[in-house]
Formats: sequence, structure tokens, C-alpha cells
Amino acid sequence: MKLITEEVTNVKIITEGKGDNKKLYIEGVFLQGEIKNRNGRMYPIDTLKREVERYNESFVQKGRALGELGHPDGPTVNLDRVSHKITSLVQEGNNFKGKAQILNTPMGKIASSLLDEGVMLGVSSRGVGSLTTTNEGHKVVGEDFMLATAADIVADPSAPDAFVSGIMEGREWVWEGGILREQLAEKTYKKINTLVDQQRLDEHKLNLFNEFLSNL
Repeated sequence: MKLITEEVTNVKIITEGKGDNKKLYIEGVFLQGEIKNRNGRMYPIDTLKREVERYNESFVQKGRALGELGHPDGPTVNLDRVSHKITSLVQEGNNFKGKAQILNTPMGKIASSLLDEGVMLGVSSRGVGSLTTTNEGHKVVGEDFMLATAADIVADPSAPDAFVSGIMEGREWVWEGGILREQLAEKTYKKINTLVDQQRLDEHKLNLFNEFLSNL
């Protein structure tokens, strides 16, 4: 199964309460079905509906539907990067509208500060599943799709360059002892992650890309 992420930028900010009771929320369409998105993928509505029902029952209703700030590189939620809690996810036609509360965590405080300063944030859903290419050229998400989180908060959906983003989605994920583990490109990602200097990163991109292709 591959890591599949989708970005939505048209979310709105909601403030509820005042003073110490003030709570900040983001709200918008988190998931879309039966339409080819800008990544060339289409989610069958029955697949999304099933997964949203499972996600609501297992996570939202139990207060465990968490999301991160930034672009995570795998399907699991990293607690040290949690910034918000998804409080609702409901179907409206072929869309699934969500609402998330910004939490008082280190990453939540960063997200809150960005929102207070007028930064336009978007959300990115995250899941794993197989993809099938149609005769029309777009990819259909398989029935094995599993929603990991309905929304991570991203400052710019295109922030990671195409090469790095492609490697993350190119990884294979399998169930092993009840845990999703990655099969491909971990070594390459770790190399990229250590190249903190932009010039060094640019110099190594071509070599890393060729190395990644040789492992396919």
C-alpha cells in the first residue's frame, strides 16, 4: 500500500468563546469523492464513506482524531507534532466536511500564532491504499484505502519540492505485527533530511534521485 496525501486550501477559521475560554477551529471540506482531484486521483464515494464511518467511530467519537502541523512522512500520527483534534467529519454529497480544534500543544501554539497573524493555512488528508490507473489516465484509490488522519495542517500544500513529495508517496507500506511499516526509500529520505544546507541539498538531489530510481 502507498502513502496517499491530498491537500485542500479553502478552509475557514472559527473562533468560539472569549478570553480564557477562547477556542480556535478550522473548518472546510477535508475529503472529496467521485471527482478527479489535482493530483489525478479519484476516490470512490463508497470507499470514502466506509472509511469515514470507521474513522468517526474509532477516532473522532473517542477524542483520538489527531492531526499534525506540517507534512508528515508516514501514515502514523507523531504525538510530538500534534497541533489539532478533529471534532467532526460529516458527509455532504460527495464531500466530507470537517472541523478541527487547535490544541494548546507546542505545534498547536505555532498554528494558532500563524492564524492570528493572518497566514492562510490549508489541510492535507493522509491515508494508505493501492492505486489503479484507468484508461483515461487518472488513478482510482482502491477498496483497501485506510484513512490515517482526515487533516494535517499545512502552510503551503506545495511546500515540499516534487522530488521529496514523490518519494514519500512512492514508499510502500505493509502491515507487520499490527503496525504499518515502510518498505521503500527510507534510506533516501534520511539522507535528504540530514542535508540541512540548501546548497548541499541541491547538489545531492540528482544523485539521490538516481539512487532512488535504481531501487524501484
